[in-house]
Amino acid sequence: MEGDDFTPEGGKLPELKLDARQAQGFISFFKKLPQDPRAVRLFDRRDYYTAHGENATFIARTYYHTMSALRQLGSSSDGISSASVSKAMFETIARNILLERTDRTLELYEGSGSSWRLTKSGTPGNIGSFEDILFANNDMQDSPVIVALFPVFRESQLYVGLSFLDMTNRKLGLAEFPEDSRFTNVESALVALGCKECLIPADCEKSIDLDPLQNAIRNCNVLLTERKKADFKSRDLAQDLGRIIRGSVEPVSDLLSQFDYAVVALGALLSYAELLADDTNYGNYTIEKYNLNCYMRLDSAAVRALNIAEGKTDMNKNFSLFGLMNRTCTVGMGKRLLNRWLKQPLLDVNEINNRLDMVQAIVENPELRQGLRQQLKRISDIDRLTHSLRKKSANLQPVVKLYQSCSRVSYIKGILQQYNGQFSTLIRTKFLDPLEAWMTENRFASDLDLSVDKHLKLEKGPFGHVFRISKKEEQKVRKKLTSNYIIIETRKDGVKFTSPKLKKLGDQYQALFSEYTSCQKKVVDDVVNVSGTFSEVFENFAVVLSELDVLQSFADLATSCPVPYVRPDITASDEGDIILQSSRHPCLEAQDSVNFIPNDCTLVRGKSWFQIITGPNMGGKSTFIRQVGVNVLMAQVGSFVPCDQASISVRDCIFARVGAGDCQLRGVSTFMQEMLETASILKGATDKSLIIIDELGRGTSTYDGFGLAWAICEHLVEVTRAPTLFATHFHELTALAHRNDDEHLHVSDVGISNYHVGAHIDPSSRKLTMLYKVEPGACDQSFGIHVAEFANFPEAVVALAKSKAAELEDFSTTPTFSEDSKDEVGSKRKRVFSPDDVTRGAARARLFLDEMAALPIHEMDGSKTMEIASKLKADLLKDAADNPWLQQFL
Repeated sequence: MEGDDFTPEGGKLPELKLDARQAQGFISFFKKLPQDPRAVRLFDRRDYYTAHGENATFIARTYYHTMSALRQLGSSSDGISSASVSKAMFETIARNILLERTDRTLELYEGSGSSWRLTKSGTPGNIGSFEDILFANNDMQDSPVIVALFPVFRESQLYVGLSFLDMTNRKLGLAEFPEDSRFTNVESALVALGCKECLIPADCEKSIDLDPLQNAIRNCNVLLTERKKADFKSRDLAQDLGRIIRGSVEPVSDLLSQFDYAVVALGALLSYAELLADDTNYGNYTIEKYNLNCYMRLDSAAVRALNIAEGKTDMNKNFSLFGLMNRTCTVGMGKRLLNRWLKQPLLDVNEINNRLDMVQAIVENPELRQGLRQQLKRISDIDRLTHSLRKKSANLQPVVKLYQSCSRVSYIKGILQQYNGQFSTLIRTKFLDPLEAWMTENRFASDLDLSVDKHLKLEKGPFGHVFRISKKEEQKVRKKLTSNYIIIETRKDGVKFTSPKLKKLGDQYQALFSEYTSCQKKVVDDVVNVSGTFSEVFENFAVVLSELDVLQSFADLATSCPVPYVRPDITASDEGDIILQSSRHPCLEAQDSVNFIPNDCTLVRGKSWFQIITGPNMGGKSTFIRQVGVNVLMAQVGSFVPCDQASISVRDCIFARVGAGDCQLRGVSTFMQEMLETASILKGATDKSLIIIDELGRGTSTYDGFGLAWAICEHLVEVTRAPTLFATHFHELTALAHRNDDEHLHVSDVGISNYHVGAHIDPSSRKLTMLYKVEPGACDQSFGIHVAEFANFPEAVVALAKSKAAELEDFSTTPTFSEDSKDEVGSKRKRVFSPDDVTRGAARARLFLDEMAALPIHEMDGSKTMEIASKLKADLLKDAADNPWLQQFL
C-alpha cells in the first residue's frame, strides 16, 4: 500500500506496510474466510487495525466518508481493497456496530502473515468480548438481550415459544403464548425485554408466514439471525442448565416441564451464545418464567410515538423520555434499570403505589433526597465489576472499586434510617431489611498498608541498585571512590557507583523480588477468587441500590422542573377514569424558549371515553394526544406526572398511530404503514388499553380515507371500547358524537365526545393565530389554506387554492355541532354532506349489508334469491332518495 491519506479530522491514517510475500500470504488467508455479509472483520496489526474487501469499502464510506481512504493490497489481478484503522477509530466502529446499529456483527483477528485466528466476536446482543473497549469511557446504559423464537402451528392456532438471555445480569427466561398473524405479542415482548438480537429457525413450517414476524423484528430495530432448525432442540437441556443455573437442578426441571416450544428456543440460545464453553458461567445464572401480562404492552410504534428511547437525531437529552427522566447517580446501574422500567410499566396498582410512595417520601424530604444523591454518586457499576471478577484476567482494580462502593452502603442505610415519615414501614421492608441482611453476610475487609538521606542516595534503575552522590560530594571522596568502588556512570546530576557487596545484595534482592512477585500474584488471585465468591452479595446490593437510584431520580425530576410534578391517583383498569388537569408534555416543556400551554384531558366512561379531536394542523392535536399517553406511561412506571392533578385508570397497553416514521426507507408506503399499525390496534387492543390515533386516512383518497376512518371509529367504539383519542382532519367524523341524540340508532354506552384545538382568525386581516387550547365541541371549519398562509406560501398560490376550494365545495348552512360554539372557529362550514346524512346513510347501508349477508342462499333457488335481493335493493333506493351521502354509492 502506497501513498498518504488523512481522516476528515485531519489525522494521518496508519499505513499498512507488507512486502510482496507477506501480502500474498494474507490475501490467501483472507479469501478463504467464510462469507458472512453481516460481519465486519478487523485485523490487529499491534499499533493499528486493518479492514479488507467489502469491509474496507464499508468503513471508508461509513466512518471516513471518503473513498480516498481505500488502498490496494497486492497486485491488481488478485489484490484486495484495504483500509487502515487507528485505535481511536476502532473504538468508534465497535461502539457504532455493537451499540447503535442492528445490521452488522464484529470480528477481531490476531496473527501475522497467513496465520490469523479469531480472538473476539460480538453482536448487538452479545457484546461481552468488547465490553472493555465499549465502556472504557462510557456508562453501560442498556443490558443487551438475545431472544430466540420458535413459531409452530397446532390445531389451527399459531403458538410461539420464546426464550431470552441477558448476559449482563446472567439471566435466562422462557415464555409460551398463542399469537396472531402479525406477531403483535412477539413485538411487545421484544420491546419489553430490550432485545438487541433475535434468533429464528431458518426453515419454519410452510404454513407459517414469516414475513410479518421479520417485519415485527425489524420494527423493533433488532438484529435478525437465522439458525438451522437442528439447533432448536431440547435434548440434554436440563442437564446443561444444571451446570450454569445457581442452586439445585430440580426446580429447573420442574420449570422446563411447563413448556412445549420455549425449551427448544432455549436450546438454540445456549448453543449460539456458547454458555457452556465458559466455566465462569457455571452456577452463576438464574432462570425464570416470563409472563407477558405482568407489564403494560408497548409495540415499536408506541415507543416511537411517545419518544421513550433516545434517538441519534435528538437535539438534546430532554428530547426523549429516557433522557429527561435520567437523573440517576450510580455509574451505569441506574440508567439500565430506568431503561427497563420505561419499557415495562406496571399493571399492579399496589406495586405502582409502592413506587409512588417511595418517590413521595423522597420528594417531601430534601435531606433524604440530597443525602441519597450524594452517596449514590460514589457507587460504581457493581454489576459490571462483579462480572469482571469472574474473568480469568481479573486484577485487584474491580475488588478495590467494589470495596469502595460497598463502603457507601452503611452511609446510605444511615440516611434511610433517619427518615421517620408516613412511609417508614415501606422503606424498612423494601430497602433497609435487605441491605442489613446482605451486609451481615459481607463482613470482610482488606487492609493494605504502604508504610532520606541528604547526601548518599540508594537508587534502583537499569543498572540494578546503585549509590548516587552529587558531583560536589564526589570531589571530596574521589580518591577513595576510585580505589574501593566501581563507578557506573557520571552525569550532570551526579556520579553513580556500586560495590561488590552492594552488587551481591542487589542480586539477592532480584531473586527475592522474583519470588515476591510470584507470591504477590498468588495473593492477588486468591483475593479475586475470594471476592468472586461474594458475587451474589454484590448482585443483591446492585438490585437494591439501582432501584433506590431510579426512584430518587424520579423525585429529583419532580421537584426540579419549573412547574413541579404531582402524584397521580391510580385505580384498577376496570374502574375509574383518566383525568389529567392542566397536563403538559414533559419533554416539550423542558425545551428552551418553549412556553408550554397546559390542557385538560377528561376521558370519562359513558361520557367522553372516545374523543374525536379536530382543528388546524400545527394547532396542537398531536402534542395533546401524545402527552396523554406519556402521562399514563410515567404514572404506571411509578413517577409523578406533569399535571396539576391526575387520576389514572391502569392501562394494559398503549397503542399509537401517529406517524409513518422511516417506513418509506424500508420500502413500505405511508398508507400501508398506517394500515399495518391500525390493524395491530384493531386486533390487539382491549377495553383496558389506551389508544391514540393521529390523522388516520391521509395516505389515500378523501372518500376512501374517510370511509376507513369512520369504520375504524365504529369498531373501536362498539367492539374494542377502549379509551381513545382520535385526532382527525375529517370534520365529518364529529357526527359520531351526535348519534347519542338519535333514538332510532344503536348507540354504544362508551361515550363519544368532540373536542377541538382552538384557533382565531382575525376578521379584518383573515390571519390565523393558534391558541393551542383543547376545548369541548367540534371544529366546524377547515384551516388548511390558513395554515398555508401561516407558513408564508406565495400569495398567488394561496389565492388559487381558495378559488379551487370554492369550486369543489358546496356552500351549506348546516348548523355547527359544537357543544360550545366559539366565534373564532366560525359558524358555517363548506360541506358536501351534513353529519346527519352521513350518520343515517351509514346506518342504512350497514342494515342492507346485514340483510344481504343473512340470506340463506344455499337453501334457495336462484330466482327466489334474486327476487329477495331485488326487494332489498328497491327498499335501499327508496330510503336513499332523501340521503345524498347514500346516493353517491348507488
